[in-house]
Amino acid sequence: MTIGQTAFRVVLLQLGLLGFAALLSIFLVLPKAEAARIKDIANVRGVRDNQLIGYGVVVGLKGTGDSKAEFTNKSILRMLDKLGMKVEDKEVASKNVAAVIITASLPPFARAGNKIDITVNSIGDATSLAGGTLIQSPLRAADQNTYAVAQGSLLIGTGADSHSTAGRIPNGAIIERDVAEDFTSRKMFRLTLHNPDFTTAARLSKRINMDLSGKYATAKDAGTVDIIVPFSYEGRAVELLATIEALEVTPDSRARVLVNEKTGTVVIGDTVRISRVAISHGDLTVKVAGSNTKSKDGDRVAVFDSGTSVGDLVKSLNQLGVAPRDLITVLQNIKAAGALQGELEIL
Repeated sequence: MTIGQTAFRVVLLQLGLLGFAALLSIFLVLPKAEAARIKDIANVRGVRDNQLIGYGVVVGLKGTGDSKAEFTNKSILRMLDKLGMKVEDKEVASKNVAAVIITASLPPFARAGNKIDITVNSIGDATSLAGGTLIQSPLRAADQNTYAVAQGSLLIGTGADSHSTAGRIPNGAIIERDVAEDFTSRKMFRLTLHNPDFTTAARLSKRINMDLSGKYATAKDAGTVDIIVPFSYEGRAVELLATIEALEVTPDSRARVLVNEKTGTVVIGDTVRISRVAISHGDLTVKVAGSNTKSKDGDRVAVFDSGTSVGDLVKSLNQLGVAPRDLITVLQNIKAAGALQGELEIL
């Protein structure tokens, strides 16, 4: 199989006489980076989710609730008191109730009335939350302000790996207050790269300046690009960001080889190169040298020019029938000899 210019180039390593029963390993060779939209490689600082958390009570359980009633009894008494019912503590005892922690993510620009999904987890010794209903519970952010109120029937997974003491409620919380963020009056924005890189940051600022026809973007460091709002976009920051997000930039990255010894999988960056080196492994000889390199007839020899890519090495060793474990050993030895121009990370 040849190595093409597709999103991922895959070379299947055949394990000799073992065939392709169940021991085939896949070697992924990452292609040269293609252009990506700025919105896919960076985000606007401040535009992010906020975590919400709350305490609640799930009722309606079929005897699978908490056996210890310290949390649930007080919660039920407080709830009944707010509903106008006066009940003594000793009169409340039920295993149909469970204390839970509720978590959710408040999206940026959330507005009152919007709904969000929530996750519910038992904090007591309840054996199952199946069939339960969460009673109205406030959700707070890190500033201790209430931003949403949750309530609804729980959905519990039924798979073999599911946990019956955790569940979700789609659209189970209603946002109670707007997340204030005035973009129209801002004079500057800051972009932060998902994968900081000096080259990518420089390319990003250059691309923005070319499109806006001026010096409006400045790369502050490997992960930060500041943008001054042009006069023509004052009061139209949303349109400015929409224009910038659609621009395409070719991201750069360091040359890396990732090796998973447990699965025999190797992920190789296209920019990884091999310097002049010769390796002997079993009955196989690998030589990376000049064009005048000689080999004897009948030898299992792989010869490459200096500066060859690791992708070409993998392809050729695959054609020679080298097993995945042997290939990993070869790569490790090349790195140890200082001939692998890139990072080698063992997972």
